[in-house]
Amino acid sequence: MNGFSPEDLMKQAFQMKEKMEKMQEDLKELKVEVTVGGGTVTAVANGQKRLVSLKIDREVIDPDDADMLQDLVVAAVNEAMRRAEEKSQEEMSKIVPAGMLGGLSGLF
Repeated sequence: MNGFSPEDLMKQAFQMKEKMEKMQEDLKELKVEVTVGGGTVTAVANGQKRLVSLKIDREVIDPDDADMLQDLVVAAVNEAMRRAEEKSQEEMSKIVPAGMLGGLSGLF
């Protein structure tokens, strides 16, 4: 064996579980804000990769050019989600050593 007793392993697993639960709560509070189109569209996502707000300046709302507005919204939301994922992974790496979760790390 590697020197760890079953009790030690259970204790470490419990501590990691507690840290991960706290991290999940903290990620709800983490906010990532992205602005595109010269400040006309702003998307805010939390660390759990959920869109929490979207602001669109009235000046960019043109009924004759809905495609431009749609593109700006998509760009802002996608970038906010990308940054939220990045922050989430950054926080996860503080708790779980790289490679320990394998392909499961994307779940957090």
